Amino acid sequence: MSLRSSLKAISALLILAHVAEGAVFDVTKYGARPNADLKPALLKAWSLACSSRTPSTVMIPAGTYPLSPVIIQGPCVAPVGVQLRGTLKAPPLSQITTESWVAFQRIDRFTLSGGGIFDGMGADAWKKTIDCSTNTKCKRPTSIRFNFVKNAVIHDITSKDAKQFHITVLGGNDVTFQRLTIVAPEASRNTDGIHIGRSINIKVLDSRIGTGDDCVSIGDGAQQVKVERVTCGPGHGISVGSLGKYANEQPVSGIIVKDCSISKTMNGVRIKTWPGSPPSTASDMHFENITMTNVGNPIVINQNYCDVRLKCPPKPPSKVKISKVSFKNIKGSSSTEVGVKLVCSSALPCENVELGNIQLTYNGRAAKSELANIKPITSGRINVALTGA
Repeated sequence: MSLRSSLKAISALLILAHVAEGAVFDVTKYGARPNADLKPALLKAWSLACSSRTPSTVMIPAGTYPLSPVIIQGPCVAPVGVQLRGTLKAPPLSQITTESWVAFQRIDRFTLSGGGIFDGMGADAWKKTIDCSTNTKCKRPTSIRFNFVKNAVIHDITSKDAKQFHITVLGGNDVTFQRLTIVAPEASRNTDGIHIGRSINIKVLDSRIGTGDDCVSIGDGAQQVKVERVTCGPGHGISVGSLGKYANEQPVSGIIVKDCSISKTMNGVRIKTWPGSPPSTASDMHFENITMTNVGNPIVINQNYCDVRLKCPPKPPSKVKISKVSFKNIKGSSSTEVGVKLVCSSALPCENVELGNIQLTYNGRAAKSELANIKPITSGRINVALTGA
């Protein structure tokens, strides 16, 4: 571990220690009671904790608390945390007009912990025929948003049954997610586990994620992201992208996904960009030590990405330049014949893509590949015949 990484780890531990030793603002002292809307008491406790000159914690004790949409806002004077020991329940979809259920924003030196549960009560949203990926009037909220939060540790919580995404990170800096449990049925649409966009130094560690979409999705502007020791499935796998859908997207770089297990997902590890995209870049992305179990398309670069629910007419090639990518020490079983799919842009072929020690089987025999506009570098043992150009 580098000196800089060691200092960051020590800093995170000090934040946790300070918060644990500081003042505690128990929401029950401000009117909270089980089965009544927690929002007024939560905001009162947060206001006091946030303005405290010493490190402090908002405590939500055991019990079940309905919670209407809320924004928990900084900046705060000193390190501050929320310890959730109970279960928070989201209101029905018909009662939410905001883009998020719970939003933490503009907070520095923050922790969220306690072993509690955010229950998004998403079944009512999944039944709707409206598709939030294409309809701008869609009001399915993200369960938990972290907007412009920095120097934060989120650990030992559960998010279940989100109406749309479980957790999103936007404008974050030095945020660690550890020992999270994120669960939703495989048929729940658009329920990404953790989506990271336009953020720096984000870690997702030692977590179990199974949803109806990507376990972890990494969007434009994400830099220095680590996803390690994550168990993923069901869902769509761990994805960079989709990229290139909008103008002025920021570069993606410094992505590491390693020591993960992916099981019974639609895809494994994936980079995806839209055709007809404006110019942008995605580079320095590395996927290592991944075990696949009955995974469709375990290794994917797809620069002709199109959501299967959309009608996608032919478009010019993607202008997202992909380079400096490695897939190493990836083994296991594919549920489709194509275990390695590397389909790059004809306008900007992928460069410096390495495959090393790839062992993937389909029905007991070596899986196949699909390659276009790429000449991968190979090393070690590879049981997949690489055909195409």
